[in-house]
Amino acid sequence: MYLNCHSYHSLRYGTLSVQNLVEQASELGIKTLVLSDINTVTAIYDFKKECEKKGIKPIAGIEVRKENRLLYIAIAKEFSGIGEVNKILTEHNCDGVELSETAPNYNQVFVIYPIQNIPETLKENEFIGIREEELNLLIRPEFKDKINKMVVLQPITFSTKKEYNLHRILRAIDGNTLISKLSEDEICRKSEHFKPEINLIKSFEQYLAIINNTKKILAECSFEFDFKKVRNKQSYTKSKKTDVKMLSRLAYLGLKKRYGSNHEEAKKRVEKELKVIDDLNFCSYFLITWDIVRYSNRMGFMHVGRGSGANSIVSYCLGITDICPIELDLYFERFLNLNRKSPPDFDIDWSWQNRDDILMYIFKRYGKDYVAFCGTNVEFKYKSIFREVGKAFGLPKEELDDLAEKPMENHDRNSIVKLVHQYGKLMEKFPNQRSMHACGILISEEPITNFTALEMPPKGFPIAQFDMDVAEDMRLEKLDILSQRGLGTINDTVELIKKNRGIEIDIRDTSISKDESVCNEYLAIGKTIGCFYIESPAMRGLLRRLKCDNYRTLVAASSIIRPGVAQSGMMREYIFRHNHPNQFEYFHPVFEENLKETYGIMVYQEDVIKIAQYFGGLSHADGDILRRAMSGKERSIQKLNEVKVNFFESCKKEGHSEQMTTEAFRQIQSFAGYSFCKAHSASYAVESYQSLYLKVYYPLEFMVSVINNQGGFYRTEVYIHEARMSGADVQNPCVNNSEYQTILKGKEIYLGFMVLQSLETKIAQIISEEREKNGDYKSLENFIKRIPIGIETIQTLIFIGAFRFTGKPKNELLVEARLLLINYKIENRSIALFDEPANDFKLPELKREQFEDAFDEVEIIGFPVSCSPFDLLQTKFRGNVFVKDLLKFHKSQVKMLAYLISRKHVPTKKGAMFFGTWVDVNGDYFDTAHFPDSLEKYQFQGGGCYLLLGTVEVDYHFPTITIHKMAKMPMIPDPRYAYDKEKQYDVHKQIREDVSMTSRKPYPQAHEINLPRQKFN
Repeated sequence: MYLNCHSYHSLRYGTLSVQNLVEQASELGIKTLVLSDINTVTAIYDFKKECEKKGIKPIAGIEVRKENRLLYIAIAKEFSGIGEVNKILTEHNCDGVELSETAPNYNQVFVIYPIQNIPETLKENEFIGIREEELNLLIRPEFKDKINKMVVLQPITFSTKKEYNLHRILRAIDGNTLISKLSEDEICRKSEHFKPEINLIKSFEQYLAIINNTKKILAECSFEFDFKKVRNKQSYTKSKKTDVKMLSRLAYLGLKKRYGSNHEEAKKRVEKELKVIDDLNFCSYFLITWDIVRYSNRMGFMHVGRGSGANSIVSYCLGITDICPIELDLYFERFLNLNRKSPPDFDIDWSWQNRDDILMYIFKRYGKDYVAFCGTNVEFKYKSIFREVGKAFGLPKEELDDLAEKPMENHDRNSIVKLVHQYGKLMEKFPNQRSMHACGILISEEPITNFTALEMPPKGFPIAQFDMDVAEDMRLEKLDILSQRGLGTINDTVELIKKNRGIEIDIRDTSISKDESVCNEYLAIGKTIGCFYIESPAMRGLLRRLKCDNYRTLVAASSIIRPGVAQSGMMREYIFRHNHPNQFEYFHPVFEENLKETYGIMVYQEDVIKIAQYFGGLSHADGDILRRAMSGKERSIQKLNEVKVNFFESCKKEGHSEQMTTEAFRQIQSFAGYSFCKAHSASYAVESYQSLYLKVYYPLEFMVSVINNQGGFYRTEVYIHEARMSGADVQNPCVNNSEYQTILKGKEIYLGFMVLQSLETKIAQIISEEREKNGDYKSLENFIKRIPIGIETIQTLIFIGAFRFTGKPKNELLVEARLLLINYKIENRSIALFDEPANDFKLPELKREQFEDAFDEVEIIGFPVSCSPFDLLQTKFRGNVFVKDLLKFHKSQVKMLAYLISRKHVPTKKGAMFFGTWVDVNGDYFDTAHFPDSLEKYQFQGGGCYLLLGTVEVDYHFPTITIHKMAKMPMIPDPRYAYDKEKQYDVHKQIREDVSMTSRKPYPQAHEINLPRQKFN
């Protein structure tokens, strides 16, 4: 009897999860159920699985609405019917085709119209839905002859009075209005909840035709779907047979290129992998990925193939990845094995500048009907929940800000706020909107609308209505097409070196992108600012603690920095064992045999699987569950407990004591959700090394590229500082030298117009284009004639020094600009055939103070360029100790003056603490620790210079200063406002700092880790 059930995937309408909906139906003994969410099929696949668990027959449908008005309910007779409705919705969502008031000619769909939208004539497959409360309307003449085409319509939207109120709140949020202003048409009826089926039939007992029609629809519909059938594109060539031939040919060509003609080990491994790939029908998957990479190479783009795909020698030979799995002992089974229940995926990164080109190629090459992005469900988040619910109740903006920004315990406790809390909690985990998966692309064998309607987000690529987990359940596996700025930096640096120096660098040449002596020296001292993945304070500290001077240690470091390894205490233990390899014994011989490279510590996902199998005796299938548990998918982590039972039983059979088993599983469990596979770490390490090589040998080109790719961990100021430390002469933007992006001329770096946030991108581009076409600007007047620009923008350019080539002071240029702009209207500006000489304005001499330029720079770009922040301090004191000497002061108290670069919030058992990163007056970096007791009295007060008093702690070659006291040092007053005392310190507030907030658990101390350093008996 239930032809129209909504889950909460009817966004901002339904209040029931799929599980709740099915659970309630099961409790009432309902045997058949139709899920018809509004304009979406997001939940139908989970719905089918949930129903079958409860012995309920599932039927799939869609409620078609236009501008919040119900047109009809479409119920699929069989699965192909869903595809018919998907196609109509896709045309509407992606091509703007209007939804018609009546249903088109569906073949495998029953259509049910509400009583408010009955067409003149009903087709054979079309019916009218009549609600229980509408039965009294059937006495009307216009309905009497239609009773034989009616069905019971009992929509389900909520289950309790509280949920009905929640539905109204969701509707208010959807309409951006108050609950009190909702009309009846905007909300569901109070009857839209489950009732015992017998009561419903009793209400309709005078109309047997209506009951029979309803039963007929439920009987004739089915939802057959084989979750085991692979739905990815099945062949790259015309057939699977020719796919196998092509993949083999490409693999052996690549084998010769990578290893030469006589590498037997590599050859055997290629043969073994090709057989598994063929047995599992993955040839097309490899070939499609190879095809995309081939296009990328043809276009001159740089890519990185990472993740578990780098475990495959075939992917290495095809050029998909650049990691030799033999060199690093990476085993293929981590990527693909006959016991794997789900297919793997390749993770491939491109520069953020090139990714859209790659996506366009995929959609064009494989057909827009067969390609889509995975969707994601964006849930209501803490801040948005309270803000949105509060807005629906009519709270003013100030209260909404308080609700969003303050912790719950600090909220006002009035009656409305209590309701906001009550309903806000109910909305946790509710989907709020559908969005695009960051990188997952689906390439289907059948038209993708067979499975889902598509939506078109602002970015311009169609998205499926389900997420990656549902796609995986359906065997519609994604390709991960990712982007990152690190590759853009590497690519741009190589291009800049070629342009400036005429040197061509093959950055993929492993002889220069691994184990290069000077690079290793930089690694060991953490001199890695700007380098992909290894520039953060935490990573630089780790590199120094490890004295990391080789590629293999860098691979390990890339993994042990991850939260799972660090929070379990394994990172600290790894550092100890790396520095003291003779001061520990292996926990058990299996650990020594399989984890010798990492000192008996599980660092990679592969290590966990090895221990599970060789120590615990687990099967490959259980090993695969462990792999999935460690991939961070919540549904897999829940399965970890199943493995635990098997692990303990198996360990008992292996003869291990319960104490030993408990300790081994504790180490395994600590990894769930956060560890890297070794190939992933290795791929990251190669890219880190590539960027480090460029930083070492071409530092100015590298830093310019970092700035143009909008940096990484730090703000632009830090990369400019780094360039200056490498010998650059950094210049402010100049209309006769600068481009939109930052450029390098010899050792001079001209900052790009992009650093001027108030300058329109279009104007910035016109300035350089006009200069290229018609030559340098001769004067301010000449510039104003040629560029359509207003006084505010001219002022910004003058204040930043962009007209310094004129030799005139800024004050004089400002007066001149105002006089000129009186005479020149934008529409009349152009270069005259015979350009008249510029007017020579005779103005009184206007003097400027020494540091006025620096304060102009702070105001416009956030930091000084023409001097150091230390030059702007009132004090001449620069500290008693400098970074270069810190290692000599272990356990000593020091007083230092430093400029704040960044700070990271870290929770501890005693409250919040911070780690700070600073530079001293010599420009060298150092780190500080600020514990809760110190922060209580001496808090951070924004960007700027501070006087620090603390004790130096040298931890494995890495000095950190534990701060006891600190004070922000006053800067000189802004000389531009010498006659306006109120404004003399306004611009100081614009000095920036980088703040990162984390909510991770505190890392354990050495005594808390308690990892055995002796062999267990």
